[in-house]
Amino acid sequence: MTDISAAGPGIRRPKQSILTASDNMKRRNAAEVRFKAYGLLAITVSLTMLAIMLFTIFRDGVSSFHQATLNFPVELTAETLDPKGNRSREEMVKVTTVGYQKVLSQALLAELQARGITQEGVTDKQIADLISKDAAGALRARILANPDLVGTTIDANILAAGRVDGFLKGRVTYGTAERDNQISPDQLRLVEQLRDAGIVQSSFNWTFFTNPDASDQRPEAAGLGVALLGSAYMMLMVLVMCVPVGVAASIYLEEFAPKNRWTDAIEVNISNLAAVPSIVFGILGLAIFINFAGMPQSSSVVGALVISLMTLPTIIIATRASIRAVPPSIRDAALGVGASKMQTVFHHVLPLAMPGILTGTILGLASALGETAPLLLIGMVAFVDNYPSAPPEGFLDPATALPVQVYSWASRADPAFIERSNGAIIVLLVFLVVMNVAAILLRRRFERRW
Repeated sequence: MTDISAAGPGIRRPKQSILTASDNMKRRNAAEVRFKAYGLLAITVSLTMLAIMLFTIFRDGVSSFHQATLNFPVELTAETLDPKGNRSREEMVKVTTVGYQKVLSQALLAELQARGITQEGVTDKQIADLISKDAAGALRARILANPDLVGTTIDANILAAGRVDGFLKGRVTYGTAERDNQISPDQLRLVEQLRDAGIVQSSFNWTFFTNPDASDQRPEAAGLGVALLGSAYMMLMVLVMCVPVGVAASIYLEEFAPKNRWTDAIEVNISNLAAVPSIVFGILGLAIFINFAGMPQSSSVVGALVISLMTLPTIIIATRASIRAVPPSIRDAALGVGASKMQTVFHHVLPLAMPGILTGTILGLASALGETAPLLLIGMVAFVDNYPSAPPEGFLDPATALPVQVYSWASRADPAFIERSNGAIIVLLVFLVVMNVAAILLRRRFERRW
């Protein structure tokens, strides 16, 4: 026999201890350390970008939840608001907002004179411009609802103009006022006096959640009322249309459908539909539901149908994955004790798959809530200042949705609308967080171990 230790030096292997790292081991360990460092760096950068985005949104949007108002007594003179003096609503409705604006302007001027507040360089018209153009309409609606107020003096709490609100929030300054044709530095000095006197105040803006959208001349009056109601209508119909169909289709494809080329083609198409850009579904909805079927444009039902087509593949995929995750032994045990296929699926498989089904459904609806592109194509970007009716008639009325309202406000030039768009994003994020938390809680509530 040839002793390998007697072989030439070319085939000798140096003796190494397992306690001593070789050069290759050191290189591998160094590569692993670098890989971990790269991963931590990527996570840090992602979280930093997310934090910056959220900080920017909240910094620019929290102020939309506060609004400047003017508080002063207003004498509702009958000579202007009810010239015939019969308190007839049919006669009083002929008085336009111009008359109510005159009443408010005169009342503000009288309050300033009574308190001795003056500002050189500010005319009576400029003082009247401190009142929102929406205030006259709000007062008119209040008087028409209660004509007995005519002839009395009320303590009015009305919206201040958008530039006044921006000044109290720091968005409007003396420097910007010099270049602004809607406000002057002298008017801002007067606003400071009104704030010190308690006539101008900033309070929580409840109307941000109840008012409809407003024109470009009244950004301080714009609200999310119609958008919130439209989104609620749309999500309700999406829930009713998507969940039963999606779960039923998943059960059939996963448990009952034969495995052949037709079911394979259906599965491939479902997977492909889940990856189709959302704007394609908007084009489909415009062509089929509006142009072909003649359904009302910018209505909640059309938006729900488009969003349902887009969300259905996601729900089917998530539901099938949940059903597939149930161990085959559960099915075998049920069938072994005499249960039918239907009983096995509905009494054993579905209860165990319910946490995943609920989670996938809620996350799919949360994703659908933030879709904008398909809704733009079906006309939900239109300016809507009237609330839709109660269901089911309201499903056919014109409406808008939260993401579309964000897009609409962000595309306007007035900085006050940019502020409100960030506020709407905060509201939308709150809804998404609530839906995700609900998915987690439902998953834990229905979770079963086997």
